[in-house]
Amino acid sequence: MAEVHVIGQIVGASNFPSSTLFCKWAFHAGGAWKVVSGLKEGQTHIDNPEYGETTYWCHPVDIHFATRGVQGWPKIHFQVYHQDRFGRCEIYGYGFIHVPTTPGNHVLECVTWRPVGSMRDQINQFFLGGGPQLKNPDVVYSGQDRYRLQTETMGVIHLELNVILRNFHKFGVEY
Repeated sequence: MAEVHVIGQIVGASNFPSSTLFCKWAFHAGGAWKVVSGLKEGQTHIDNPEYGETTYWCHPVDIHFATRGVQGWPKIHFQVYHQDRFGRCEIYGYGFIHVPTTPGNHVLECVTWRPVGSMRDQINQFFLGGGPQLKNPDVVYSGQDRYRLQTETMGVIHLELNVILRNFHKFGVEY
């Protein structure tokens, strides 16, 4: 079977309203894809930088896929959370990117967004925290019903990924 190795790191995030952030991430791939080794999902630590707006996680990513075709190419789904001074966590953004289809070193940015509720929801969010969240986070990368959401742009997640492709030509898989 053809193989894809993804090795790198989730470097950090920038341009969020607050910098006390952590991130949950997960790889999603089609039915013909199998994880041979590595973690399919994880969570970074919370970073609270004293200076600057950039949050650094430097969280490692190392996963090995096997596949019989390119349909359902892997993508990484992100959920960025903010932790306030009381220890409460609220969603600050959703986003996803496709794993690059070319081998080599890639420096990537994933733009994030979050749902916006009614004016009442926004006032409650300002005074009480929290805010609207997706019931089904699969909407972020599947595209179904996403067009009906009212959203606002949030920050950017920075990644460095190395992609290694193996045996694609041997098994007749063209990319």
